[in-house]
Amino acid sequence: MFAVAIDGPAGAGKSSVAKAAAKELGFLYVDTGAIYRTIALYMLENGIAPTDPAAVEAALPQVKVGLAHTAEGQKMSLNGEDVTSRIRTEEVSAATSAVAAVPAVRAYLLGLQRDLARDNNVLMDGRDIGTVVLPDAQLKVFLTASPEERARRRTAQLAESGQPADYKQILEEIKARDHQDSTRAAAPLKPAPDSVLLDTSGLSFEGSVAALVGLVRERQ
Repeated sequence: MFAVAIDGPAGAGKSSVAKAAAKELGFLYVDTGAIYRTIALYMLENGIAPTDPAAVEAALPQVKVGLAHTAEGQKMSLNGEDVTSRIRTEEVSAATSAVAAVPAVRAYLLGLQRDLARDNNVLMDGRDIGTVVLPDAQLKVFLTASPEERARRRTAQLAESGQPADYKQILEEIKARDHQDSTRAAAPLKPAPDSVLLDTSGLSFEGSVAALVGLVRERQ
């Protein structure tokens, strides 16, 4: 099996680029962020503070995360219920970073993620895929873009969907998320020493996908 580990900050386009690249390559795309979002959703819906590591860890035995790959893409289930759309709210986004910083949560999900890479050719994206989850991946990519570029993209995305979009506020939120993810004690966001840097700041979506596909094909 061939594994591609893709790490990078929030809003860099990892998921959309990796998903498109996986389709072109015939690989399985694994969105690990959706897995953590599912756990964050459980905590929020059951009145458990995502910022309380002890409470989050105590609740884990009641959480059963399911992952299925369909023609429409990756589907997430929580205790047997499809929650694919419910994990994409701003509230869940805000809670996910805190939940993902809990060592017990990361340990709980490690086996699930590694099993997927053992049984399939995968493109897996997240924050610590190359450094922790798949340290032996044949290709490790740190996919990033400047905070300003990520804020611009997010502002445009929200505006297109008719939602309020304040560029300055979004930029500050992105910088705060970067700081939180890169300074947390459990699996902080950082490039693996042997990763390839892919900065998409000056690239179109199609150009970013082509660059990633090219990197994979060079290693195969």
